[in-house]
This record gives sequence, C-alpha cells and structure tokens, in this order.
Amino acid sequence: MPAPFSIDLPRKGNNAYQFLRGMQDRLVQGFLASLENPREAQQARLDVILERARGSAFGAEHDLDRVRTLEDLRAAVPIRDHAGHLPWLDRIADGEADVLTTERVTMLLETSGTTGKPKHLPVTKTWAKGVADAQALWVLGMVQEQEAVTKGKALTVVSPAVHAHSPGGLPIGSNTGRMILAQPWWLRLRYPVPYAVFCLKPPQVRQYAILRFALQAPLTTISTANPSTVLLLCRRLREWREPLSRDLADGTLRHGPARDLPKKVRRRLEWRLRRRPVPEDWRPAKLWPLAAINCWTAGPAAYFCARLPEALGADVPVREVGITASEGFFAIPLSRSFGPAGVLWNLGHVLEFLSEDGTPRWGWELEVGEQVRLVLTTEAGLYRYDIADRLEVVGRCIHSGGEATPVVRFLGKAGRYLNATGEKVTEDQVSEAMRRATSILTGTPQGGRPGWRTPGFTTRLIMGEVPAVELVVERGAGGDRMVEPPGDLPARFDAALRAINLEYDGKRGSERLGTPTLRVAPPGTFQAFRDLRVAAGAPEGQVKDPVITLGEIEWARITASMDRAGEAGQPARSQPSDSAGAAGSRRE
Repeated sequence: MPAPFSIDLPRKGNNAYQFLRGMQDRLVQGFLASLENPREAQQARLDVILERARGSAFGAEHDLDRVRTLEDLRAAVPIRDHAGHLPWLDRIADGEADVLTTERVTMLLETSGTTGKPKHLPVTKTWAKGVADAQALWVLGMVQEQEAVTKGKALTVVSPAVHAHSPGGLPIGSNTGRMILAQPWWLRLRYPVPYAVFCLKPPQVRQYAILRFALQAPLTTISTANPSTVLLLCRRLREWREPLSRDLADGTLRHGPARDLPKKVRRRLEWRLRRRPVPEDWRPAKLWPLAAINCWTAGPAAYFCARLPEALGADVPVREVGITASEGFFAIPLSRSFGPAGVLWNLGHVLEFLSEDGTPRWGWELEVGEQVRLVLTTEAGLYRYDIADRLEVVGRCIHSGGEATPVVRFLGKAGRYLNATGEKVTEDQVSEAMRRATSILTGTPQGGRPGWRTPGFTTRLIMGEVPAVELVVERGAGGDRMVEPPGDLPARFDAALRAINLEYDGKRGSERLGTPTLRVAPPGTFQAFRDLRVAAGAPEGQVKDPVITLGEIEWARITASMDRAGEAGQPARSQPSDSAGAAGSRRE
C-alpha cells in the first residue's frame, strides 16, 4: 500500500508564502475541509451548478428542477462526449442565452479536438472562479517549498485570450490568455514579456520576441503546458543566437524574425527594451537563475521532460502544473513530492470516474491502483461530460488524520492506442519506450563522439499483412550538426516496448505484429506541425505532441509538416529496422 500524500498549508512560512497564505485563508480552510469530506464538498458544488442550471433549456429538457443529490444527477442526465453536447454548444455560439446555464457566458475557449473543427467551450464567472482558486492553491504550494521562484521574473507562455468571435458575437480564445488577463495588475508585474507579444504572428516572430524580452529579465520560472514548448525555446536560443545578440547590444527588436514586424507594432514594443550584455552561454540555466520549470510531466509529456536537463544546461526542478484542460481544473499538485500527480479538486467541478467496465464512481469510492476515465459536470454548463482523460489513482491524501480524497496522475487520452491485434499500446507506454530507447544515445559517450537527440517523434500503425509500428523521428542534433537517427533505434524502441507492454510482447513473439520501421523526417517537421495547427486556429499552448497519430486526418497533418520542413532540406525517407538487432536488444 503506497504511503499517503501529506498536505499541510500552515499560516507560517517564508515571507512571500505568508503574504499569499493570509490573502487566501478562507480558500485554504475550505480546501482542507474538502479533503476530509469530499462527498459533502461535491454535493455543495452540485448545489451551485443546479442553481444556475434551473431555468435553462438543458435544465428543462432534463427536468433538473427535480434533481437534488449526486445520485439524482446520474438518473437525470446520461454521460455524453463533446459531440453529444454540441447541439447546445452551437446554440450558445449563435448567441442564444440560457441554453446550458442561466449564468451569462462571457466567452468561448477554443481547444483542438482529435479530428475535425476545434471545440468551443463556454466560460462563466462561477466557472472561472473555481479554476482561479485551484490555480491560487497551486501557486501557494510552489511558493511554500520553493521561495526562490519569488526572487525574479516569471515567463509564462500563453496564447491570445481572444483571436476570433462566434456567429453570435462571443469572443473566442485560449484559457491561458484569459487567465493571465484576469490576474491583478500587481501580479502581472512579474511577467517580463508584454501580453501583446503573445498575440504576434506568425509563430516565429512571436517566439523571437518572447525570447528578446525574456533575455533582459532575471527569470526564476518558465511556465507552459507542454514541456516541448520549453525545448522549442531552447532550440530557438541556439538558432537565433546571432540576431538576438545584435538586438541585445542595440536595445532593439529588429533582427532575425523581428525584421518582419510592422513599424507601428515595433514602436509599441521597443520602448520597453533595454541594452543588455551579450551572453556567452545560451543555455537557459546559464542565462537565468531558474528555480523551476512548470509544465505537464505525466503521460506523453514524460519523454520530453526527460530531455529538459540537457537542453536547459542544468537539472532545474520541474513541477507538474496539475491535471487541467480547457474544460476545467481537476487535480492539484501541492508539492513536488506529488511528482506528476495531484489531489482531486473537490471544490471545482463535480467529478465522476468510469471504471474499466463503464461503472460510474465518485472520487471517495476509488481504490489505489485503479485506472479510470474522467467525467465532468461544470459551472459552465457541461453535464456528465466525458473528457476522455485516463487517470490512475496513485494514493490518497492525508490531512488531520483523514485519507478520503484520492491523488491521481494523468495517463493519456482514452481511446488513443496503437491497437492492431489487441495489444492496446498507450501514449504513456510509447513515450516511456522512446525514453528508454534514446536514454543511452544522448550525452557524450567515450571517445568524444557527440550523442544524439531528436526534437520530436510520432508513431502510427502500418496495416499490412502483418501490422507493424512505424516510428517517425525528426532528424536530430549531434553536437553542432544534424545527424541521422541511429540505425538500431527501432530495435531499441521495440525491445523497450516489449518490456513495458506484455500484450505487445506476445504479439511480436507470435509474429502477429511485425518489426517496427523507421521514417526519418526533415529538421523542423514537428515545429511545422505545431505551426500548421496554430494557423488552423488551435491555441499554441494546447497543441499536443502527436506521440500516437491516429486516422487519415492526423497523418495528413504530419505528412504536410514533413513536406513543409523538407522544402529546405532532404525529404523524409523510410527504412526497416535491423531484425537481428531487434532480437539482440530483446535478449539484452
């Protein structure tokens, strides 16, 4: 039985913590009480939601006037996915009021779906407060144990809060941008990059400007959802070293991609810039006094997090930002000791969990070791909404002697598998197999030959007479030059995946699955993928790394990215792995 996760948020601590703790005393007391009695906290949350649901079109259709308890909710409302909510969401986008809730919808959050057009999710004042409260508790936990983060500036990479409007006139934008603009002015003073920079286009101009502003500030934290965004900034620092050096020396924003800025935009930004010495070492941990990197660390993100120390130039502490999405905030990591996990946020939304057999459960009914699927009922009008997130219960939270509230970690999206013959290889398994396969290939081996690393990869199934996994890997860096992936990479990946997934191992052993193949993608492929998704309307901070590519639409995006990147280099090519090498790796 795992040891329980302990939470303690006393009133005493370092100066910054004491200040924030005093401001949030009522919130903290309510949160701690909710850990001991989650059923009562969840019922209270349902009461708030029902108060605003009654009188809405959805409420009338589902007779929510008669709903009183959590069990009543299950009886009145079936579980639906996004497509099931779409008829009501479309009415909101068209400008109709009182559709899912009688509370005014202030904007729509855009998030990328697996296929098709982006999702547009409503925001209400009550929902926004629940998300902000969870974020405030997360910040409190970070400041409590890492006071150094308060000694400098914070680079928080966000997407624009508004980039379009719905047919009914509602603003459409990103949750990260919305949250930044909702913060008080005194807190926004910690951000060295003006919000206007995050609205620049195209992505290369925006990224260059972010780095230019960040380079004149003592950063102690970098925060973004995807760790691949941090790796991208590390690569951009190397790539744009010369133009950034000129702009630092001159106190300008005129070189590199910034040369394409319109004059009016440049004038509005340049007055904030100052001359700064040109650094010698451009690795982030050498440029700034970094105390923490804040990002997702679980599921597919684990592979990219493992590469952060080398890219940053030091083993900077990495802190999980929580189990969150545009739909809401679900679990909060209060301490680095939680690792990639977080305690359920009982005061946020009503949370249900589907067991493997489809049985709905409440949080306090879950057992350690279970893998479940998350279902939400929110203050913004999502009712028993299947978000398709897979979670694992890794422990329970202890406070004042009670262990009622589970601690969970994110595994990946439900249904996103490599599954040709029943092997059901998940995103987190692919990510871990790639981490193991490349772990001995990075660094500087004996003899001084530089190691190898890749900016990105994806996998897909090739459905032939004998199905096989295709590993698509971007040509990586070896020292200061681009080099091919090692020839035995597919064999190492195959061996690692066989060790992780017994079904995959069995299918490979019986030759129901073939030997993985390797496709080498041109440099810049996965950045081109991100650029294409952002150009199509996806918020930049929410473009997820395609660890597993499913379906023709997703594969078309990958091939378009390879073609785009290949215009300036060599086209992608495919090669089989060495089957003898695979067998040898398996024996090892």
